[in-house]
Order: sequence, then structure tokens, then C-alpha cells
Amino acid sequence: MAKDKTLTVEQIASANRRPATQQQTLIGLGLNKIRRKATLPDTPAIRGMIAKVQHLVRVVE
Repeated sequence: MAKDKTLTVEQIASANRRPATQQQTLIGLGLNKIRRKATLPDTPAIRGMIAKVQHLVRVVE
């Protein structure tokens, strides 16, 4: 992957009543409120974090 590739991720669901690991993953992505967006580098680690909370976030094109 190129170094300048980025992903914009938006939180679409609440982290309330979710396991603590999912809440911490959202915080690690820079999200913790609905409709908050974060632009992150496109790395395998970030992709893995998004996969863990895919039901709470969406990738904005």
C-alpha cells in the first residue's frame, strides 16, 4: 500500500452496551460519538480495527 493512502471512517452507531474492547477500539480509531469522522492511514492494523467494529462504523468514500 502506498504511504499516502488514507481512509475516512464515520461512527454510525452507539458504543453503549457493547463490550469494553469494542469501545476501546473506537477510541483508538479517534471515534467515540455518533457521526464523528476520523481520517486514518490505510494500514493493516487500522483495517483490523475497523473489522472489529464494522457494525458501528462505515468507511466514507
